[in-house]
Amino acid sequence: MTNLLFNRAARVLGCLGGALLFSMPLVAQDPEAAEALPPLDDITEREVVRERQTLAYQPIREADILWEKRIWRVIDVREKMNLPFAAPESPLFKVLSDAILAGDLPAYSTQDDKFTKRLSPADVRSLLFKKDTVLVFDDPENADEELRVVENETNWEDIKRFRIKESWFFDAKTSTLRHRILGIAPVIDVRDEEGNFRYEMPLFWIYYPGAREYLAQHKAITHGENWSATTTWEDIFEKRYFASYITKENNVQDLRLQDMYSGVDLLMESDRIKNELFNREHDHWSF
Repeated sequence: MTNLLFNRAARVLGCLGGALLFSMPLVAQDPEAAEALPPLDDITEREVVRERQTLAYQPIREADILWEKRIWRVIDVREKMNLPFAAPESPLFKVLSDAILAGDLPAYSTQDDKFTKRLSPADVRSLLFKKDTVLVFDDPENADEELRVVENETNWEDIKRFRIKESWFFDAKTSTLRHRILGIAPVIDVRDEEGNFRYEMPLFWIYYPGAREYLAQHKAITHGENWSATTTWEDIFEKRYFASYITKENNVQDLRLQDMYSGVDLLMESDRIKNELFNREHDHWSF
C-alpha cells in the first residue's frame, strides 16, 4: 500500500514538473509579453515611499492657544537649500499639477488665500495650458500654409517661487511654540510680449493639511550622495528643509511688508519678525 501511494505521488510530481518545463519556453518566447513589461530602471522595486503613511496632527484646543500669528513666506527655488524644489526628477510644481489634473488633489482660487473657492481640474488646466495660433507648413515644397491652435503647457522650470501660508502659536498644554503650514501656492512671472517682467501671479492654492498624505508618497530629490534616501515632500515641509523669507504678517490693515517698507528697511523688518518668532518661546519662560 505504501509503495502504491509513493508511485502515485511520484507520477503527479512528474506531471507537474513537465508542465512547468513546457510552459516556461512559451512565456520566454512570447514577444508581446516581453514588450508589455518594460525593464525595471532600478535594482529593486521601490515601495517604501509609495506606502508611506502620515501621522495625524495632534488635536489643538482653542483654549490652549495663548498666542498666535499668521505668517506668509516665499520660497525661492534658486537658493541652494531649495534646489530639491527644482530637481528635474521630481519638481514640486509637477507633483502638484499632475495630482490636480488627475483629480487626486483639490486646488483653490487665488482670489483670496482662505481656500474659499475650489477649482475644478478644467479650471486648473485653463491656467496651466495657454492656447495659441501658429502657422504650420505641411508641405514645404508647395509652401502650403495652415493655421493651427496649439496648447502651450506651463513648464515647471518657469516656477521660481512658492508662497507659504502658516500659523505660529504657543500651545499652553505643551508650553511650546508650534507651527502649522496651511497653504502652498506656486508663483509664476507674468511678462509682456517683449519678454519684460510685469508682475508675479500665484496660480492656485493647495490646502497643505489635506495634501500631506499625497506629498508623503512622493519622493523629493534632496541630495546626490544617497539615491536610496526616502525623504518625501511631506518631510521637506514638516522638518522645514527649506530657506524662505517673510513677506507678510497678520495686521489690522492686511498689508504686505512691501506695502509699508522698501529697500533695506524691508529686509530688516523681515528679519525682525523672524527673530521675534524665534524668541517668542523663550519670552514665555522669562521670569
